[in-house]
Amino acid sequence: MNAQRHRFDFPDADVVLQSCEQEEHAQFHAHRCILAAASPFFHDMFSLPQDPAVTHKVPIIPMSETKYILGALLEFVYPLEDPHIQSLNELVSVLGAATKYDFAGVITTLRKLLVASHFLESDPTRVYAIASRFELEEEARIASKYTLSVQVLDAPLSEDLKYITAYSYRQLLDLHRRRADAAVALLKVPSDVKCMQCNGSTFSVYTIPKWWYQYERMAKEELSVRPTSDVIFGIGFLAKAAMASECQRCAGSILDSWKFLQGLKKAIDDLPSTI
Repeated sequence: MNAQRHRFDFPDADVVLQSCEQEEHAQFHAHRCILAAASPFFHDMFSLPQDPAVTHKVPIIPMSETKYILGALLEFVYPLEDPHIQSLNELVSVLGAATKYDFAGVITTLRKLLVASHFLESDPTRVYAIASRFELEEEARIASKYTLSVQVLDAPLSEDLKYITAYSYRQLLDLHRRRADAAVALLKVPSDVKCMQCNGSTFSVYTIPKWWYQYERMAKEELSVRPTSDVIFGIGFLAKAAMASECQRCAGSILDSWKFLQGLKKAIDDLPSTI
């Protein structure tokens, strides 16, 4: 995590938060009113009766968080520029602290950041695990859609999976299975899809073009692990089916069938895509 930009050494501070490290810049001189306004946890803490013998001293509150996590948390709380969260590791650490101390505003900001496109596209399964861990239902739903583009069972094992329920993980697996089954069920070729070689130059021979057999086989394999249309309607995928058919005219048949393929793609895209 980047070093904090603000040192939190306000001269009028009336409370000190001590991070878990005993080193320079490990103390954060803050204001009770700001912490209490942002967090019911601190509001209740500061409402407790104080020892009259030490009321003239600025209290030091030991915290279990590192100075980097505590610094980022306070930068979110104070009217300062938000810290730059570069990784999911950083986000989880700060989100955990914000949840622990009930900083609702910080949690709202981090929820939006969790489903930023760069996190969803690079590691959707982990985003889903984090959202499930912190019971963020809407973010889990958003992330579940992005996981359709990856092979969930082969996704990197993250620590966050330790903290989610079997039910949440089963929900994700069920989504993949149901969508894969529904997508495969849509793989039906209409009778007007023909090939000049497979069906004869006058299309007098009724048979399914050879490219479709290859395409259907390959598409079923792909959909079983990634139940989206992202791959199976790509030019490379279709070209591979044409080559596997060993028919010189099947490539032309695929081009002639583009309207049918577009309709099939839309039907798959319209299938339920979230938990």
